[in-house]
Amino acid sequence: MEPPEPSTARTDFQRDFDRVVFSSAFRRMQDKTQVFPLSKVDYVRTRLTHSLEAASIGRSLGTLVGERVIARHALEGFEAADFGAIVAAACLSHDIGNPPFGHSGEDAIRHWAHTGDYGARRVAMLSGSEAEDFLSFEGNAQGFRIVTRLQNPDNDGGLQLTCATLAAFTKYPRESWLGGSLYAGVSAKKQGFTAADRAAFETVADTVGLIPRETHHAMWCRHPLAFLVESADDISYRVIDIEDGFRLGHFTYQEVLDLFWPLVNDPGRQRPRLERIRDLKDRVEFLRAKVINEVVRGVVDCFMDNEADMLAGRFDRPLLDCLPMSDALGALVDNAAQRIYCAPEVVSIQAAGFQVVSDLLDRFTQVIDDVAERGERASPRSRMLIRLVPEQFIGPQRVPVDDPYLRLLLLTDFVAGMTDSYAVSLYKKVTGISLPGG
Repeated sequence: MEPPEPSTARTDFQRDFDRVVFSSAFRRMQDKTQVFPLSKVDYVRTRLTHSLEAASIGRSLGTLVGERVIARHALEGFEAADFGAIVAAACLSHDIGNPPFGHSGEDAIRHWAHTGDYGARRVAMLSGSEAEDFLSFEGNAQGFRIVTRLQNPDNDGGLQLTCATLAAFTKYPRESWLGGSLYAGVSAKKQGFTAADRAAFETVADTVGLIPRETHHAMWCRHPLAFLVESADDISYRVIDIEDGFRLGHFTYQEVLDLFWPLVNDPGRQRPRLERIRDLKDRVEFLRAKVINEVVRGVVDCFMDNEADMLAGRFDRPLLDCLPMSDALGALVDNAAQRIYCAPEVVSIQAAGFQVVSDLLDRFTQVIDDVAERGERASPRSRMLIRLVPEQFIGPQRVPVDDPYLRLLLLTDFVAGMTDSYAVSLYKKVTGISLPGG
């Protein structure tokens, strides 16, 4: 979070994008679930391919909005491409904090904190946002930790992304505990940073001028470009999950056509082009491209219609919900939920992943706490298993940190950062299911 350098051919916002691409946390997303866990089909999207596609859509959204914002306000010294680069970098990293097994991994961490034999007792030692960080564990907040702290931990600010990109990245600019108060608007649904990272986000908010929303809690109105990041993600998964579902046999071509056709612009002109394509999978790809293009155009118009309210902190809805085509977009989500997200091959592996994540948290939290509290008197098992945890997630010289909150947060960093395959492999090793050389 350093001041931007003077304008060059390679801007600070482009550097943001590059730093995310070359980070190990980004590469690990190639083995993290998007919809189909541990899929053996090469075509199916992972978190990495989803993030790349969302970044591509985000760049288009940001650049198109940038052109119109610059023209509307007669801004000088700004480039539309800068808007696009900010949104693209934020989109590229928007899922970087997701634990193994996607949303079921998030659910597993929350469940462990609420009801786990050891987890519930452990979290009960904490209060306020320190407890809620685990009770309402959120991949978005974990992502903020990764890009500002965990990736390149010896650097102050981690990846040292610009505050503009970090603000656009943070769809939920609030801490986890709000004292039981309920707030309207999509940006208040979840938390965007942990208690340990509150000061870092306060720096971001002050730097870009986010509007405070609360005086008693850390809570701000969204950065306007965060609405575009959200839209790029929503467009990507709503449309592309249907395409993946078709390739895996969950939808027929006619069913995909019925879902996509209401979202295609100028269907009279597009019908002959579609029918000239012989391969059905190529037809679906053609339809997917046309749908994305049309929704992007609608989102840009909607953003400009609501720009003044965004800048004033009065607008707080997903842009896709404001489009005339919102019902047709909602049908994509409804059908995916009925036909894909509940498919047996998805649910069975997610259920197993739920067990894997919960068990790893339970075992290693007890190990770390045992060593922290008893030192050399810790059990031989604890002194052995702690060697499986990298020093970064324990403390300097592998001595667990004293603060119970930070100790648990570091261990959660370790488990949440695992890929699907690594989590399964480690689980098998520590449970004795799989032995080296066996």
